[in-house]
Amino acid sequence: MNKTAYVGIAVGASCFVLLVLAVIWWKRSSKHNKRKDKDFQGMELRTISFSFKQLKSATRNFSVANKIGEGGFGPVYKGMLSDGTVVAVKQLSSESRQGNREFLNEVGVISCLQHPNLVKLHGCCIEGDQLMLVYEYLENNSLSNALFGLNKSKLMLDWPTRFKICIGIARGLAFLHEESRLKIVHRDIKATNVLLDKDLNPKIADFGLARLHEDDQTHVSTRVAGTIGYMAPEYALWGFLSDKADVYSFGVLALEIVSGKNNTSYIPRDNCICLLDWACQLQKSRNYEELFDEKLGSDINKEEAEIMVKIALLCTNGSPSIRPIMSEVVSMLEGQTCVPEIDPEAGGYTDDLRFKAMRDFREDKYKKNSRSQHSTSAQTDPLFSVSSYDHSEIEPVETR
Repeated sequence: MNKTAYVGIAVGASCFVLLVLAVIWWKRSSKHNKRKDKDFQGMELRTISFSFKQLKSATRNFSVANKIGEGGFGPVYKGMLSDGTVVAVKQLSSESRQGNREFLNEVGVISCLQHPNLVKLHGCCIEGDQLMLVYEYLENNSLSNALFGLNKSKLMLDWPTRFKICIGIARGLAFLHEESRLKIVHRDIKATNVLLDKDLNPKIADFGLARLHEDDQTHVSTRVAGTIGYMAPEYALWGFLSDKADVYSFGVLALEIVSGKNNTSYIPRDNCICLLDWACQLQKSRNYEELFDEKLGSDINKEEAEIMVKIALLCTNGSPSIRPIMSEVVSMLEGQTCVPEIDPEAGGYTDDLRFKAMRDFREDKYKKNSRSQHSTSAQTDPLFSVSSYDHSEIEPVETR
């Protein structure tokens, strides 16, 4: 065979391989699209449907200058609709851990709810591979950014504002659990999922993990999804889900608000695992003032702050039956009812559940490390690093 024949055979073989690969890709893509179409088939949207063209125009072609956040769901952009309404556009990225189920869940849940302390959904976009949620734009980003963000971007939240935020979150949860036509468990209450408007009013966001809770059910058993450090023990360990799981998460969040510290990253002492562990230890001596954020100085109302800490510890009790319902939390925060005095060990909330086992394990581990001269900081120890099942961590991005 001459050289030309060999070249022809090589080219033909290459074309055949490319054709086979193209057919395989097309079949897989077709299956994916069919599966996706099936997910959305028969879905009755109870919200406005935007076209991709509308949102592309609103965000100036998804300009980097309009990008205000990035999370597990994908990027978030600030945009302006044709009628002048400013919105936040949440775009599902192809690499997102959050899929069609969470997207549908969020659209289905939040489109049915209207409350001053819940973020408002303007609509969504379901077009080809594009899945987007269109929310009201909230000027002051997340509570997480305000409490724990970089100094240059942090809001200075005074005590009256923090107390107002805590009451607002409690009211939003009371609405979800008790007042809404659909009884809903959020499953991922934390500072990142609370947004602040221009007047620093809190709005609960991210309903991708929310679950309906029937009135006649005491609990449901479900796969565990949420964020480590905020999940109630009965839910994290056994998948035992009720509205008391949200109450527990609220308690952790209330401690963060009063202290200005992040539950999972703040380790005040060698014998503490996290902020909640420290609060549990201080509860025994009733020395609540050590928890107060020192940045507040004399601005803090010590009586209100102590009430908030007591409520937080009540909400994080190891026994779900001892935790209050959220309407009771609102009543206690507003001073309409007193906070009950609960024994720190009540409800079977033993010292072992109060992190004693983890403290002992860590101490033993460090002693061994010291003997081998390989001591490791608790903050960098992978055993105690914070992992999360969360789908929506939004870190602020500087706008240009």
